[in-house]
Amino acid sequence: MKIFALADLHLGFAVNKPMDLFDPVWENHHIKIKDDWYDRVSEEDLIILAGDTSWAMYYDDAKVDLEWIDALPGTKIIIKGNHDYWWQSLTKMQSYESIFFLHNNYFKAGRLAICGTRGWELPGSEEFGLDDEKIYHREKLRLERSLLLAKKDPEIDSIIVVMHYPPLLSYMKETYFTELLTDPMIKHVVYGHLHDKESWDRAVQGVYKGPQYHLVSADYKNFSLEELKLYD
Repeated sequence: MKIFALADLHLGFAVNKPMDLFDPVWENHHIKIKDDWYDRVSEEDLIILAGDTSWAMYYDDAKVDLEWIDALPGTKIIIKGNHDYWWQSLTKMQSYESIFFLHNNYFKAGRLAICGTRGWELPGSEEFGLDDEKIYHREKLRLERSLLLAKKDPEIDSIIVVMHYPPLLSYMKETYFTELLTDPMIKHVVYGHLHDKESWDRAVQGVYKGPQYHLVSADYKNFSLEELKLYD
């Protein structure tokens, strides 16, 4: 079993919002993703999709995007991003054979658990305002719950954490999220959301206080999956 990650697919088969309006690098980006996926992924593999999966505003419009993902090889674990307005209850969404929706829960694969939450803007960033503290704290509690559920399972010895927003930026020392991410069971942290060079330059990558951090925004990764090595 191999493990891959990618964020910000921004699919929109049912809505008229092509990503190349923002940057020509996004032209036919779904084809680039699909080609790389079929070249590298088998049915036994896990693929973590770290938010902003679909541009759809409504679940019925997102179905065609989710069906496209469901038809690709492997088991997919999807977390909510800030643009995933279509997101519904887990009961309503759990109708896809190969998709697991990660929200106040965890995904188990043998000794591995995949935990996570969407995250939010971080204190100290330009985007953080007075109204953001409540959401920031709530997202910390959701990550804490996901991790606690996984660690109660005696078979779990390794954890991958997935978020949509970055849990830390390079000019910060610590956040609510990184306080939780120093647990030695956590091997990798993946996130997306960042879409320009200035943001990429502020991204935390590589080993930081234990786990290895990965920025996996689709445009940053040139629409190629990032492989996560868990066991040597």
